[in-house]
Amino acid sequence: MLKRVFNFSAMLFLAAFAVPGEAHHAFSTEFDATRPVRLEGTITRMEWINPHSWLHIDVVNEDGETEAWMIEAGPAGVLVRRGWNRNSIQAGTRVIVEGYQARDGSHRANGRDVTMPDGERLFAGSTGPGAPPEEGGE
Repeated sequence: MLKRVFNFSAMLFLAAFAVPGEAHHAFSTEFDATRPVRLEGTITRMEWINPHSWLHIDVVNEDGETEAWMIEAGPAGVLVRRGWNRNSIQAGTRVIVEGYQARDGSHRANGRDVTMPDGERLFAGSTGPGAPPEEGGE
């Protein structure tokens, strides 16, 4: 009887933590290191999630049209250790994002650096297999 209770408890524990999600991917499967982008735009929102946080910005293109871009960044905890915080990344803030465009040409990029209005640069990169090395060698 004790063995059944233990097995049942173990199954419940495993089921509780078996959350479906997207598999972690290598940089090169989704982004192209030969297609750097430099985007100037306004933050619309920040998703502090794992395995990658997402910075959403509106960018006005050469035709004067607004494009919504999704910028992949590192995990929330890593970003905080790099100097990011909920107060520094506010909707309405103008930023410059440097990174690498998605292979499919969509308005998605892997962010490398985010330059704030005061000139502070925050490293956003979600490093991994195939990602270009961080400047300064981290």
